[in-house]
Amino acid sequence: MHEKMKDDYRISFIRGATTATGNSAKEIEDAVVELIDELIARNNLLKTNLLSITFTATKDLDACFPASIARKCNGLDSVAFLDCQQMYVANDVDFCIRIMAQVLLPSNTPVNHPYLRGASKLRSDRC
Repeated sequence: MHEKMKDDYRISFIRGATTATGNSAKEIEDAVVELIDELIARNNLLKTNLLSITFTATKDLDACFPASIARKCNGLDSVAFLDCQQMYVANDVDFCIRIMAQVLLPSNTPVNHPYLRGASKLRSDRC
C-alpha cells in the first residue's frame, strides 16, 4: 500500500443484515443483492476498497450460498467471501442473512451499517 493511502484510509468493519422472503435461491439472491448494494451505496464504497465479507445465514436458509451470489454481483469477483451458519438461538429472525464486511474507508468517513427488511429489528439503533 502506498504511504499516501495509509494516511488517508483506514480499515473498517461494517456489520449488516437482511432477511429473505423464503428459502429459494431467487429469494436469497434478491436479499443478498439488495444488502450488498446498500452496503456499497450507504458507505460510498469503491469496489476496490471492499476487502472481504463474511456471511452468516440462519439454519432455515440452505437453498444456496450467499457468497456465491455476492461474488457474481456488482463485479465483486476479487473480494474474499466466506459463508457460515449463524449460531442457532430460539426466536431468532427467520431467513436472516448477516454480514461483516472488511473495507478501506477514507479516515474521516463515518460507517453506515445496513440493517434491512425483517433484520432491522436486530439493530434498530443503526437503521
